[in-house]
Amino acid sequence: MAGERVRILGIDPGLRVTGFGIIDKQGAKLVYVSSGAIKTGPGGDLPGRLKIIVEGVNEVVAGHRPQQAAVEKVFVNVNPQSTLLLGQARGAAIGALVMAGLPVAEYTALQVKQAVVGRGKAAKEQVQHMVVRLLQLSGEPSPDAADALACAICHAHGGQGLGALATAGFRVRNGRLI
Repeated sequence: MAGERVRILGIDPGLRVTGFGIIDKQGAKLVYVSSGAIKTGPGGDLPGRLKIIVEGVNEVVAGHRPQQAAVEKVFVNVNPQSTLLLGQARGAAIGALVMAGLPVAEYTALQVKQAVVGRGKAAKEQVQHMVVRLLQLSGEPSPDAADALACAICHAHGGQGLGALATAGFRVRNGRLI
């Protein structure tokens, strides 16, 4: 049914700060539910920080009961150690979501930006601004929460969102409009 409500949890993984954002999708309408950040702090051992992420995700899931989850994929950093650590934080979040029985979709930062802003190379500030507009928020969420909400919006739009408007009525072959 087109009017059925679906609650989506978006996750922007990070070892120090993991952003989360929850929206409801009812038909084509998106409604803001909640957002915030799971903070592990600057120090501490890796297992302890991963535990905080798992517990934080569990708390968000228990408190808001999402039906679906969307997680941003890791991009390869210049620093391989940072990429590895980010991947472990992401794995902790995904593990918590899977253990909660949620289906998990994954999107690249490019896909998220394309879906929310209409341009895959959009700046973080543009994403934050569009999240505010699309969800009709009274203020700006933190950058981590905005990225997580953007991930949820991307999922709500099937990973296409505003970017689909640019190609409506055209055919795409090998990544090019024809």
